[in-house]
Amino acid sequence: MLQVRTTPDQHWDIEYQPKGPSQVDGEPFAWDIAALGQGRYHILLEGRSYSAEVVSADYAAKAFQVKINGQLVELQAKDRFDLLLDKLGMSNVAANKVNELKAPMPGLIVAIRVEPGQAVLKGDPLLVLEAMKMENILKAPTDGVVGAIKVNLRDNVTKGQVLVQFN
Repeated sequence: MLQVRTTPDQHWDIEYQPKGPSQVDGEPFAWDIAALGQGRYHILLEGRSYSAEVVSADYAAKAFQVKINGQLVELQAKDRFDLLLDKLGMSNVAANKVNELKAPMPGLIVAIRVEPGQAVLKGDPLLVLEAMKMENILKAPTDGVVGAIKVNLRDNVTKGQVLVQFN
């Protein structure tokens, strides 16, 4: 089971079966999805056509930005273990251990919005990374204090490169 959340008040419980019928909130969910390459997809659902593109993905935080028919949607995914931790009041345990921000994809640093020693809250913008002609705002994965910025403006970075370290 997976729970996908777009806002604190809006979420869907998804039962995904790669070789069988999937369900959303207990109802059958029949869709057709075709990968177009580079994080782009074509989706058919209930006779309607959708264009989807993964703009950014933070797999550690299970947070994604997706454009659906040109509209940007931010998603937070939680599996059954994340939901159990939430239920036990332990949901922030893993988040507190994040001590660096890494580049999710190769690109060019076009803006640096923080300084060493600056306190940040989860979700605050840290850097802007241009990749595939799109600007991606990289946000703080957790509350903390910026320890060091490991890149400079206009640096080319590789996927997985450490960009910011936290104290």
